[in-house]
Amino acid sequence: MLRYAEELTREPEAVDQEDVATLRDAGLDDEAILHLVEVVSYFNFVNRMADGLGVSLEEAWPHPEVGTR
Repeated sequence: MLRYAEELTREPEAVDQEDVATLRDAGLDDEAILHLVEVVSYFNFVNRMADGLGVSLEEAWPHPEVGTR
């Protein structure tokens, strides 16, 4: 799942039916694959919106090692 999520994030045009078949072989059904794509896509969308608008992380962000934008 994590390899698929990374590929969908970094190179979405490279995702193909073989990648989906790998998820099925790992035990995911179509509904689980759909949910995976929805979650990955949503977070990519939200992060790109924030980056595109110059939104900074909140000062109270609990993980200082992440840094700021």
